[in-house]
Amino acid sequence: MRLPLATLEVFTAIARHGSLRAAAEALGLKPSTVSHQLKTLEERLGTALFVRTTRSISLTEAGRALIRGAGPAFDQLSEAVESARTTGHVARGTLKLAMPEFVYHLFVSPILKSFCAEYPEIKLELSLTDALSDILSEELHAGFRLGDRIAQDMVAVRLTQPLPVAVVASPDYLSLHGTPETPRDLLQHNCIRYRFQSSGHIAPWDFQSDEGDYSVDVQGTLTTNILPASVGLAKQGLGLAYTFRAYVSDDIRAGDLSSVLEAHLGQTPGIFLYFPREYRSMVPLRLFIQHIKTQDLP
Repeated sequence: MRLPLATLEVFTAIARHGSLRAAAEALGLKPSTVSHQLKTLEERLGTALFVRTTRSISLTEAGRALIRGAGPAFDQLSEAVESARTTGHVARGTLKLAMPEFVYHLFVSPILKSFCAEYPEIKLELSLTDALSDILSEELHAGFRLGDRIAQDMVAVRLTQPLPVAVVASPDYLSLHGTPETPRDLLQHNCIRYRFQSSGHIAPWDFQSDEGDYSVDVQGTLTTNILPASVGLAKQGLGLAYTFRAYVSDDIRAGDLSSVLEAHLGQTPGIFLYFPREYRSMVPLRLFIQHIKTQDLP
């Protein structure tokens, strides 16, 4: 038997409000409609649910059995409907974001304390990965990436201007192996390469000149698939790393890393946040975007 939800809702209202008229007012229906729905339900069940007199209405044994199960069930249904109505439309709920680790360290981590203080009812779930996330299949709300080349059904919001890159090594490494003067000199050095998690390709080391942009096919004994590991290996003196300058600026100032080939380096596209068009009105996401754009980003 299919659940007669409409008639069960009427039955529950009558049981809780004590009369057909009061149930009709609560549901916004005509008393005659409520009476008809109750009659239909009793006919389907083959039993009376109320004992009705001219002055009162009371539950039968069958009615009491039904309200014990239907009452809590309708409470849960009402809560679920209200949750669906308000989810994404108020400053509370869960916001699930995917981001590379360098984005977390550079742009997200510094603003989390102030965001959580301002919006304590918004729960953040952060998925840190350098792989390109399929936010729909992974049930995420938004993701971060370099550049705005995304699927047509997504919205891209620019968060930063283009980001300068850097080639860095520890002072100890440069003391032992020399400092490259041109990008071609990198072919004589141990370069810590980065492999994209999604495609499996090795990231190019791009440079610029008067003749245009070009890449150097660097080689080395170490390859990672997360940027923090590449920088960490460079700080240990194990080779040169190609990264975002903002990511290693503190290490350069502290003397843990030295920047080389600066005259030959360009920029990468800025950081964009992307999300499905259906989430444009999602309040937690909108508040997060507004908050991060008001900060002093690198």
